[in-house]
Amino acid sequence: MRAESSSPAPPSNPSPLACMDPLVIAGKSYTSRLLVGTGKYKDFAETRAAIDAAGAEIVTVAIRRTNIGQEPGQPSLLDYVPPERFTLLPNTAGCYTAEDAIRTLRLARELLDGHDLVKLEVLGDPQTLYPNVVETLKAAETLVKEGFKVMVYTSDDPIVARQLEEIGCVAIMPLASLIGSGMGILNPWNLQIIIDRVKVPVIVDAGVGTASDAAIAMELGCDAVLMNTAIAAAKNPVLMASAMRKAVEAGREAFLAGRMPKKAYQASPSSPLTGLIGS
Repeated sequence: MRAESSSPAPPSNPSPLACMDPLVIAGKSYTSRLLVGTGKYKDFAETRAAIDAAGAEIVTVAIRRTNIGQEPGQPSLLDYVPPERFTLLPNTAGCYTAEDAIRTLRLARELLDGHDLVKLEVLGDPQTLYPNVVETLKAAETLVKEGFKVMVYTSDDPIVARQLEEIGCVAIMPLASLIGSGMGILNPWNLQIIIDRVKVPVIVDAGVGTASDAAIAMELGCDAVLMNTAIAAAKNPVLMASAMRKAVEAGREAFLAGRMPKKAYQASPSSPLTGLIGS
C-alpha cells in the first residue's frame, strides 16, 4: 500500500495475494516481502537452496565478507545468485564510519556495473552491532547525493527514521532487536510509530529468531522483513527459510484482513445467541 511499479522475475509459485499486493522499493515491484542475507551458510550451494525456499527476490550481500568478483580465481556468490535472477543488495556490514561505508558502496557499484540499490549500515560497536545513527545520517546524505538508492539499517527511533526519509532513503530498516540475537521484536510500540509516520517502506532488519517473529512484524504493518542468521543458523536452514516465507505471507494477510479488536474482560460467543435450537 506504499507505492507502484515494475520489476524483476518473481519467485516460484508466488501467492495470488502477493501478485496483487506487491512490495515496491525505489520504483520496482516485488512479490516477495522476505529479504534474505547470504552469510553464515556452509557453502554457496546451501545459500542458494535457502534463498529458493524463502522465495526471496532481494538478496543482501556483505561486500567486505563475500566475493562477488573482488577476489579473482575464488568462488563467487554471483555463480549461485546471478544478478539477472535476483536483485542484489550490497551492504556495508563491518563498517564503523561513514567514510568506510561510502567507500564500500562505491566499490560495490563498480563491481556490479553501476548497480545503485544498496543497504547502508554503520555500526556503533563490535559487541552489540547497534547502529551509529550519527554516522549513518552522514553517510546517507552523501550516498543519496551520489545517486544511490539507499535502504538504511537504523535504530527504532522514530525521529531518526523521519530524518533518514527526509534525506531521501528509499526504505527505512529499523532493528527489532540486536543483529544475530534472535530475540524477536522487543519494542513493537516504536516500530508502530515508525510505520505510522514514514511513507517509504519500513522493513524490520535484525533480531528475528523464528517464524512467529516474522509474522508479528508483518501483522504490525511492516512492509517486509530482512533476515540472515535466523535462517542460516537454524539446524535445517532450508526448512527454516520455507517457514519464514509462510510466516511473512501469513502476517501480511492478517494485517490486510484487519484483526478483531481486543476486548479485555469481555467474552463474545462465536455463535449467534438468537434462533437457538429448541428455544
